Amino acid sequence: MSELFIELFSEEIPARMQARAADDLARLLGEALAAIAPAEVRTFYGPRRIALSAEVAGSVAESRSSERGPRRNAPEQALAGFLRKHGATKDNLREEGDFWVLDKVVPGVDAAALVAAALPAVLRKFPWPKSMRWGGSSGFTWVRPLRRITCLLDGAVVAFDLRDGDDDGHGLASAALTEGHRFLSPGAFAVTGCADWAEKLGARHVIVTAAERRALIDSGLKSLAAAEGLTVVEDAGLLDEVTGLVEWPVPYLGRIDDAYMDLPAEVMQVSMRVNQRYFALCDASGKAAARFAFIANIPPSDGGAAMVAGNERVLRARFADARHFWDLDRKSTLESRVAALDKVTFHAKLGSQGARVRRLVRLAGVLAEFTGADRAQAERAALLAKADLTTGLVGEFPEVQGIMGGYYARHDGEDAAVGEAIADHYAPKGPGDAVPRNPVGLAAALADKLDQLAGFFAIGEKPTGSGDPYALRRAALGVIRIIREGGLRLPLRALIEAAGAGQPADLDVEDVLGFLIERLRVQLRAEGARYDVLNAVLGTGLDDDLTRLLARSEAVAAMLATDDGANLLAGYKRAANILRIEEKKDGPHDRAVDTALLEAPEEHALAAALDQAEPAVKTLLASEEFGPAMAEFAALRPQLDAFFTGVTVNDPRATVRLNRLALLARVRAVMGRVADFARIEG
Repeated sequence: MSELFIELFSEEIPARMQARAADDLARLLGEALAAIAPAEVRTFYGPRRIALSAEVAGSVAESRSSERGPRRNAPEQALAGFLRKHGATKDNLREEGDFWVLDKVVPGVDAAALVAAALPAVLRKFPWPKSMRWGGSSGFTWVRPLRRITCLLDGAVVAFDLRDGDDDGHGLASAALTEGHRFLSPGAFAVTGCADWAEKLGARHVIVTAAERRALIDSGLKSLAAAEGLTVVEDAGLLDEVTGLVEWPVPYLGRIDDAYMDLPAEVMQVSMRVNQRYFALCDASGKAAARFAFIANIPPSDGGAAMVAGNERVLRARFADARHFWDLDRKSTLESRVAALDKVTFHAKLGSQGARVRRLVRLAGVLAEFTGADRAQAERAALLAKADLTTGLVGEFPEVQGIMGGYYARHDGEDAAVGEAIADHYAPKGPGDAVPRNPVGLAAALADKLDQLAGFFAIGEKPTGSGDPYALRRAALGVIRIIREGGLRLPLRALIEAAGAGQPADLDVEDVLGFLIERLRVQLRAEGARYDVLNAVLGTGLDDDLTRLLARSEAVAAMLATDDGANLLAGYKRAANILRIEEKKDGPHDRAVDTALLEAPEEHALAAALDQAEPAVKTLLASEEFGPAMAEFAALRPQLDAFFTGVTVNDPRATVRLNRLALLARVRAVMGRVADFARIEG
C-alpha cells in the first residue's frame, strides 16, 4: 500500500464549514479512487486548510470482460447504439452464436495516474455551501481563494493542474509546498508526506488536528479561570467555532466594567458569543463574573496587555448597545406590547403572532388542569409569552427570546410563576436543556409546542426525510420529554384537537399523534430501550396517554426479561403461528371454548388457568396495575408449556380440533389485552 496525502490550502475558511468539507473530501475521493481502495483515511481541517491522508493500492491491474450485444440479425440502429454506448467500432466485435460480442480490455493504471486524472474534477465540483470566484476570468470556485494544492503519493508529487479548456484554473497546480502560520511562520516549505507535514507545521505554529486545538483551548481557558476562582460557562458550540478560527490558540482573560454587571447574564453571554466569540465566566455561586475569556491566534510580545485592553474596549461598546435596548425596553410593559403582535407575522398561512397568542391562551387554559397550574396564571403567561418579540434586545439577539420576556415580566410586577413560565416556555430546546420547572411553565410550554405541531400539520408543512424547517421534530420531542419527566397524564388526542380548533385549516389529529409516537420510538431507540415492546403495546390500539403507555411497555419488558416471560412469549408465538395457519383454512377461531370437549388434563389445566387470569388481568389493567397484570400472564407459562407437550392441536376429530384452536385463541385474546406479543422481536 502507498500513502496518498492531499492538502488544499486557502484563505480563511468559515469555521462552520470546515468539518463538513473534510468529510466531503474523504467521501468524494473514496468514490473517485475506489479502484485503488482508499483505507485508513484520516482527515484534517482548520482555518486555512483541509487535508487527507489514506493508504491506497499502488496500481490497478489490467482487466478483461466480454459484453454480449444485439443479435446478428438485429436492426442496424440497435447495433449502432450498442457500439456508441461502449465507444467501439464494428471491427471490435466478434460473433458468438447468434449474437455480437465485444471483448473489452481495461489497461492497468498506476495510482498516481488515477489520482492525477480524478482530482481536478473532484475539486471543480466540491460542494461548498457557498463558493466564490476571484481574479482573472477562471470559472473555478472555492469557498475562499485557493492558494496551494499539495498532492503526494509516497512522497512524490502527483502532477496535475486545474486547467479546463480555455479556463486556466487560476494557474493552480499540485506541488509539495504548503505554508505555516500566517503571522508567526509565513512562507512556503516542502513536505514529503502526512507525518512530515504535521511535524513541520507544528514547528511553524500550526496545530493540524482540530481535536488537539479544541482540547488546548478548553484546558487553557479553564486553567486561567480556575486561577481566579472562576469557571467557564459551558458552550460546546462556541468552543467548536473558535477551534476553527485559530491555528495556534493562546487564551486570555479580560475584565467587564462593573457598570454593565446588572445586565441580564444571558444577554451578556449571547452578546459576547455572537459578536466577539468570547467565553462567559461565572463565580463559585454560579453568578456571572466580571470577567470574560477569549482565544488569540498569536502570543503577543507584550504578554497580551494591548490585546486584552482592545478587546475590553470593544466589549464596552457592545454592552453599551445592550444597555440602551435594556433600558428602552423596560419603559413599556409586556402587556402593552401584546397588541403589536397582530402586526408580526408568524407564518404566511398561519397568521400573525397575535392570532397565535390567542390560540395559546385558550390551549394553556385547558392544559392547566393537567399540569396542576392555576388557570388564570397559565392564560396570563401564554398571553405575554411572545410579547418580547417586539423588544429591542430580542430584535438584536433573537437567542434570548422568552428569557427576556421573563425578565421584563418580573420588572412589570407580574406573578413570579408567570415570569418563570414566560422564560421557560420554549424549553426544552434540545436534549441538554431542562424542561420547565413549575406547573404554569409546563402548561405554557406544552401549549406552545402543541400549537406549533397542530398549525404546521394543518397546512401540510410536515417534516420530510431531507428537512424539518419548522423544527417540528424538536417540538414533538419537547412534548415527550415534558410528559415523561413530569409524569403527566395527558389525553393527547383531545389536546391536539383543541390545538387544531383555532388553526386556519382542518387538522388530522391522528396524524399528529402518530408523529409524536414515532418520535417516542426514536427516543427509546436512542436510549437503548426496547422499542419493539412499545410497538407491541401499540398493537392493541394507539393509547394517547404516554405515561400509561410507557408504564405498560415497561411492565411488559420487565416480564419478558424473566425466564417465565421469555418462555411464555415463545408459547404465545407458537399459538399465534398455529392460529394464523389454521385460520386460513376455516377460521376465525375466536369462539367460546366448550368445556365438555376438553379431554386431556393439560387442556383442563390451561382452561382453568385462563379462567383465573382473564378477570384478574382485566381488573388489574383497569386500575393500571401493570406489574401485577404481567405476573398473571407469567403464571400461564407452565400450563401453556404443558399443553403443547401433551396435546395434539390438530386432532383428526373436527370438533376436538376446533375446540383446541378456540382455547389457543383465548390465550391470544387474554394476552392481547395488554400487547400484540407477535410484534415482539426475538
